[in-house]
Amino acid sequence: TSEIINPDSGGLGSWRSQTMSVELGSFHSDLDDDHTGGEDHLAADPHKTGFFARGREWEARTDIHKYTEAEKQILKTFDSFDYLPPHSTAYKVWLRHQPQRFDWDRWVMMGMIGFCTGIVGFLLHQLIDVISELKWDKIRDFINEGDLFAAWGWAVWYSVLFALVSTVLVVVLRPAAAGSGIPELIGFLNGTAVAAIFNVKTMAVKFVSCACAVASGLPVGPEGPMIHLGALVGAGLSQFRSRTLGFDTPFFTRFRNSEDRRNFISAGAGAGISSAFGAPVGGLLFAMEEVSSFWNLKLGWQTFFCTMISAFTTDLFNSCFDKFVPVHTFGQFFSTKYILFDVQLGIPINLLLFIPAAIIGILGGLLGALFTFLNVKISRGRRWVQGKCKRRWTKMFVRMLEPVVIMFITATLTIVLPKGFDCTRYHCGLPAGYTCVDSHCMLSNHSNLSPRCIDSFPTSPRVNSSESSARLEHYLCDRGITYEFQGNGTKMYFSNDSYSQIATLLFGTGEQTVRHLFSRSTHLEFSAGPLITVLVVYFSLACWAAGSAISSGLVVPMLLIGALYGRVIGYGMVRAFGIFPQGSYWSWIDPGALALIGAASFFGGVSRLTMSLTVIMIEITNDVQFLLPIMVGVMCAKWTGDYLTHPLYHALLELKCIPFLDEEPVIVHAADESSGHHHSHGKGGPSNLELYQARHAMSTPCVTICIQEKVGQIARMLLFLHHGGFPVVRNVDGKQLYCGLITRQQLQVIISHGEHIFSSEADLPKYTFEDFLENEPRSVPVSF
Repeated sequence: TSEIINPDSGGLGSWRSQTMSVELGSFHSDLDDDHTGGEDHLAADPHKTGFFARGREWEARTDIHKYTEAEKQILKTFDSFDYLPPHSTAYKVWLRHQPQRFDWDRWVMMGMIGFCTGIVGFLLHQLIDVISELKWDKIRDFINEGDLFAAWGWAVWYSVLFALVSTVLVVVLRPAAAGSGIPELIGFLNGTAVAAIFNVKTMAVKFVSCACAVASGLPVGPEGPMIHLGALVGAGLSQFRSRTLGFDTPFFTRFRNSEDRRNFISAGAGAGISSAFGAPVGGLLFAMEEVSSFWNLKLGWQTFFCTMISAFTTDLFNSCFDKFVPVHTFGQFFSTKYILFDVQLGIPINLLLFIPAAIIGILGGLLGALFTFLNVKISRGRRWVQGKCKRRWTKMFVRMLEPVVIMFITATLTIVLPKGFDCTRYHCGLPAGYTCVDSHCMLSNHSNLSPRCIDSFPTSPRVNSSESSARLEHYLCDRGITYEFQGNGTKMYFSNDSYSQIATLLFGTGEQTVRHLFSRSTHLEFSAGPLITVLVVYFSLACWAAGSAISSGLVVPMLLIGALYGRVIGYGMVRAFGIFPQGSYWSWIDPGALALIGAASFFGGVSRLTMSLTVIMIEITNDVQFLLPIMVGVMCAKWTGDYLTHPLYHALLELKCIPFLDEEPVIVHAADESSGHHHSHGKGGPSNLELYQARHAMSTPCVTICIQEKVGQIARMLLFLHHGGFPVVRNVDGKQLYCGLITRQQLQVIISHGEHIFSSEADLPKYTFEDFLENEPRSVPVSF
């Protein structure tokens, strides 16, 4: 791998094991300590690098990340484990006593994981809606009364309260619950043991912290934590036992091995995406494309079943509850509920559309790379500030203060910023054949097409636009009059009301704002000034909030940011070329349509997802007509972003110093290819992994263990060496004959049973596979 073969790049092998403390008692603590996880071990690195140093934050996808010496030491602290169980005698004995390998129980487990993840997703979104609606209803009441100061006071007090609850839970109870959990999940499924990420305490804190953070109004989303929550369900439910809760059941015991555990965790992650977005196929592809390092067709079918059950469960409960209030529509799946951003008005695509789609994709790659760069820089700055705190409680206070400050700034800007922009008055045209029945009806435009005809009243039909469900915010704008028109045996309603564009974009949750931006035939609903203003503000706050001590995700902020600049480009095209009737050759020039491409491009520019992202965008919008433009935008964003930075989740893996080995790592060597020497000391060009052998990666001299070894020698090896496994040899005629391999974890288990170490050979205990499962390090989640 790149890290092993090129030590100058700063990497270390994923098989490097956890450094033991000097005290022999550390054997037991390594097995039994209840780690809380988090980033407390990541101290500020005194090594100075340039702001745009190549190989740090600013690095192409094919560049090797350059770790500092301090980061190399952190990499050593992680243990690793294999995907397949070791085929030892103990494992074979355990395997013979397991039930016959029929797959019905595996399908049952997949269904249970999908059902439970769907329930978690339903509860999370309902709770967010309840908390958020109370906040915004009260703010609108104060604003309608003209009391802007009271609205600001309520917004700050209410929002800061829930943001404080969110961060206190994470900092005090479970630091491992911070962030989205996706980098840690990717690292774990790649073979790295990350402490405390699969624990029932982590799940409880993750759920409550995410609900409070999103509902408070912070520029974050719930989709990332839902992926982690789904993986937590897969990790815990598949084992049918819990160390934390202190119970163990005899059911599904054959799944208590590393291969099955990782497969169920992968399925749980896909189910989390499926529940959060209502995108079962997207969840399957996400699990395959992003989080899983091992995949096969059988696992794909089972994961598909799991994601299907998850989406069905969430939709089923959403059909009969609205903010936990029964609505008596059980089993009736309305598209407005189970399709997150349902686009009701389809637009035929045009060959010319691919030109702005490619431009938007390139812009998405550039902005996505900038977002990744700034986010990692802010995280390093955050770590530097916390490193200045000498006392633990001071560091905890600083970590809790940051989300509160972000929330205060966000709430203040949300209430005050619309005041700096003029109101926008509705301007509607009267269709042919209609007459005004109101004596004071005065409209200046009586054309057959009016793209600015906007009506926020749900009882009044919206003319020339089928996107009538979006709610516009009056803020402090003048209230107008709604006019009634009659013609052709029907009634139509128009209004000269006014609204605030900034307030419409900032009031409510991120999902509601995205629905506004995706709306079709609302060409002039938002102008360039408010869109660019919100883009700058939201981009900065989302980049800052990501990585703070709260449980949060970035999916909704990424969609919102992309939709904003996509809509800006669409508005510019409308101003340049005009507005065209539906079904015409140029009707594809619609800001809402380009906002959809922009959302996909920024998502792709940050995450570098392709297949799963495209399918997710189609599933959450129900706009299959825009499949090809979305694909063009996503691919252009990925190519552009890969040239500038690593994907965000991989950059966070490097930031957190979690070992991760790519499927095809980049090798750099110094010698010429023709010389036959491919050692990687110094700088050189890229090389092929197949040119290397195990001797180029292994450390020398090789440390071995004899068939009969002194306890003190084994103890010293565990204390002072970092290897994850040791060859077992037998001396034959002065030569060492290789007999097998024993892992560090197996040696720790044997050493921990001190009462049996000095027994005679006849009295030595026969260790079983369960002994090693029961005593695996807590960082390896064999149980929930």
